[in-house]
Amino acid sequence: MRDDAGPTLPSMEPGGGRHLWLDLLLLAAVVPVAAIDLRRRLIPNAILLPAATTALAILAVTAPRHLAEHAIAAVAAGGLLLAPALANPGAMGMGDVKLATVMGLCLGRSVAVALLFALLGGTVAGAVIVARRGISRGRRAAIPFGPFLAAGAVIAMLAGPAVGWYAGRGL
Repeated sequence: MRDDAGPTLPSMEPGGGRHLWLDLLLLAAVVPVAAIDLRRRLIPNAILLPAATTALAILAVTAPRHLAEHAIAAVAAGGLLLAPALANPGAMGMGDVKLATVMGLCLGRSVAVALLFALLGGTVAGAVIVARRGISRGRRAAIPFGPFLAAGAVIAMLAGPAVGWYAGRGL
C-alpha cells in the first residue's frame, strides 16, 4: 500500500538510478555555459557558484550519505583539469576547472564518464582542426572546452550509470 504523504525523490541507492534533481540542475547549468563559452570563451561564475551551492544543498537534504562521494568526485574532476590549467594557463581556463567540479558534485562517480567523453570530443575536434589547417596553425587554434564538458555531462547523465566497466573500480 502506498503512503500518499507527498512526492518522493528519485533514489540514489545502488541500482536505484540517477538523482533527478541533480541531473536537472546540471542540465540547467551546462546548456547556458556551453553557449556562453562558444560565444565569449568564458564560463561565468554567476552560473557555476549557484549550481555548486544548490547541488550541495540537494545532496545534504535528499542524500546525505552520498555527499562525501560526490564531494570526492568534484575534487577529483576539478583536480584533473587544474593541472593543465596551471601548467599552461592559455590552454585551459579556470572556468573549465570549476565546471568539472560542479559536474563532479552533480554526477558523483559518473563524472569519470563525462570527462572521458569530453576529452575524446576535444581530441577529435583538435585533430580535425590540425588536419584542416596544418600542424602549426592548428596548434594555435583556440577551442572552448566548456561545450565538450557539457556534452560529456549529458552523456554521463544518460549513460553513465549503465556503463559498468568503471563502477566499483576506485572511482
